Amino acid sequence: MLAGFKQFIMRGNVVDLAVGIVIGGAFATVITAFVDGLLTPLIAAVFGQPDLTAVGNFELNGAEFSIGLVLDALLKFLIVAAALYFFVVMPMNHLAERRARGQEPEPEPVPEPDVVLLTEIRDLLAGGGPQRRH
Repeated sequence: MLAGFKQFIMRGNVVDLAVGIVIGGAFATVITAFVDGLLTPLIAAVFGQPDLTAVGNFELNGAEFSIGLVLDALLKFLIVAAALYFFVVMPMNHLAERRARGQEPEPEPVPEPDVVLLTEIRDLLAGGGPQRRH
């Protein structure tokens, strides 16, 4: 039972998936820092607020609504998705296309010398054999 589990864990796609998740988490942290540190304050400044979550807040019958909070989450999602697309998906698709273009059909296998000899003998027998000169 443990051997089967070890084989499952050591399969390439499981390891690749684990690495991808870790790298994806690190990449998301970088993008989130970029959004929180630069883009969100820039957009909030356009609206005259210190933070994007403060944009469009209002109260109705004691309930607080925050349009800015929704805009902030939507902006972060779109930027992370765009960054993943342009920095990961597009290059991988481009690489896959280049690999597909570079693939050539596999060459036909070279027959063994004894097969070549037998084929020549067969062809000679089928053609009546070599011509004799008198």
